[in-house]
Amino acid sequence: MNSFITGATGFIGSQLLRRLAKRPGDIYVLSFSEACEERLQSLIEKYQLPKNKFHSFRGSITEPNLALSADNIKLLTGKITNFYHLAAIYDLEAEEEAMMRANINGTENTLRLAERINAGCFHYVSSIAVAGQFRGWFREDMLDEATGLDHPYFATKHDAEKLVRESATIPWRAYRPGIVIGDSVTGEADRVDGPYYFFKIIQRLRRSLPEWMPLLGLEGGRLNLVPVDYVADCIDHISHKDNVEGQCFHLVDPDPYRAGEVINMFAEAGHAPKMAMRLDMRLFRMVPNHFWSQLGQLPVLKRFIDAISQEIRVPKDALGMFNYPTQFDCTNTLNALSDSNISCPRLPDYANNIWDYWERNLDPSLHVDRTLKGCVDNKVIALTGASSGIGYTTALKLAETNATLVLIARDLERLQQTRNEVERRGGRAYIYQCDLSKDEPSQKVLEEIKRDHGKVDILINNAGRSIRRSVMHSTERLHDYERTMQINYFGSLRMILGLLPEMVEQRAGHIINISSIAVLTNQPRFSAYAASKSALDSFTRTAGAELCGQGINFTTINMPLVETPMIADHYRKAEGGIPLLTSEEAADLIVKAIIEKPKRIANRLGLFAALVHGVYPKIGELVMSTGFNMAPESDGLEHDSDPKQDSADVMALSSIIREIHM
Repeated sequence: MNSFITGATGFIGSQLLRRLAKRPGDIYVLSFSEACEERLQSLIEKYQLPKNKFHSFRGSITEPNLALSADNIKLLTGKITNFYHLAAIYDLEAEEEAMMRANINGTENTLRLAERINAGCFHYVSSIAVAGQFRGWFREDMLDEATGLDHPYFATKHDAEKLVRESATIPWRAYRPGIVIGDSVTGEADRVDGPYYFFKIIQRLRRSLPEWMPLLGLEGGRLNLVPVDYVADCIDHISHKDNVEGQCFHLVDPDPYRAGEVINMFAEAGHAPKMAMRLDMRLFRMVPNHFWSQLGQLPVLKRFIDAISQEIRVPKDALGMFNYPTQFDCTNTLNALSDSNISCPRLPDYANNIWDYWERNLDPSLHVDRTLKGCVDNKVIALTGASSGIGYTTALKLAETNATLVLIARDLERLQQTRNEVERRGGRAYIYQCDLSKDEPSQKVLEEIKRDHGKVDILINNAGRSIRRSVMHSTERLHDYERTMQINYFGSLRMILGLLPEMVEQRAGHIINISSIAVLTNQPRFSAYAASKSALDSFTRTAGAELCGQGINFTTINMPLVETPMIADHYRKAEGGIPLLTSEEAADLIVKAIIEKPKRIANRLGLFAALVHGVYPKIGELVMSTGFNMAPESDGLEHDSDPKQDSADVMALSSIIREIHM
């Protein structure tokens, strides 16, 4: 009982090989390239399969007779009991021409060869995609009833199965797997598609929000997910049964979960927050289909969908599958499996395995150069406030890269010390003395930077001023607000506006603004500081919306309190007090921003505080007011060198809110 198989080293094929190797007879494999042959040998060694059972032929499904020689065809004639055709293009984003060549022409070429060598049965691995966007139950004997075959993948898989059904002159069987995901035991998979597209979103949520936070989300259609080991078990078992020729088998979950349930299962596996309330997308079915069709043709909506797809890294076609309208009857399959122990595993039982394997092996971030050196190689980085604190420490971290550092600060002597230390570590730095709170010196420095370096690839707006003083102690100190705004907002704005034209011209640039956790928490006694940073945050959000399509990235870092010269002794860490970040830890956040280019970096409780202030502002106000009334007053950070002893209440409150600053 010999077998011939195309796509043997693919996702399903490699699992099927292992099962066929346990049965009597030899296995003949079509290898498209040398890499496929090497992959076959690797599989044989990995799973300790009997080498003498395997015979590899170099060929291609897009060629007549699969490009096999006359001698090989003669060798195969009359020897193949089961001819398995798995090779196809499953990528939703592939070109239509490539899909037609592989899925339709490839199936015809393969079928004709199976007929020529008098194979006992042609086993065609199709897909539930043949149903298109059929609304309702799709039976295993249905094909022509399919609707919504506009997508090339749906159309080519549909037409390929139709070709087998209508033109095969030898016995045939068709198998339609659902959305195939990793092994239910090991989680092993070799491609990222289907539900995997949403894993990065889940991962981002986990990094941004506490696991216990309830979310509002969407509920879509039923996603028929099946593990690859179940699919391979079904094909192996059914293909060796008698008297089921000319039938189709849905290799699906008989009771699939809806999209929102699936997302929540993987969110739980990834320790991310789940959707506690989900809006059912079936509500939108009340709107006529022709209206959605017309709406989808609007250029502005197309651009919006493209932007969303690019931002969350989910293909547009995969987004459309979230509300998939088809359910699949699998009566034939269940009857064929009734004499076996094969049943479809339930997703909650193996979701952890799928997530764990993806995060360890398939996460795209694992294969990206995420080193600081790789991300800034040969780039020009402008860093303000580089003479001390966060700026100084960041400069030293960048010194070990091949970037050109443009260091800006008021204190020339300390700026020179920074440059000397950068150069001592092998870096390349240029210094520019400037008080960025003043317009004329700022414009002069910007001209010098452009003349010396031509462009700036990354701008880090770190220079700033902080004042800690309550509003009632500031009623006669308007100048505090003015000078804080001059450096924190207008100083940063001068740098951004001055360097932005060249960034837009080269369609590449990254602007990192050091903001404050006070913007999210509305922290008392920081009205001047928080207002200036809030102004910068608002500008950044607006500018980002305008420039995201021109290659410009903005990152806001809502920095917790950092132990720098700008922070007085009142906030230095003491027993029971608020823990401060070190300059080293703060610089690490800037490094993270350079590498990952996120829109915002903030700790979880900072984001939670922003949520509370947004949803129930009175609660947020009361919480902060309690802390304000318990903490001591001071004249301001610039003069407060003799802090009062904290009371027990203050120390207790500090221990509760310390997470806000970490």
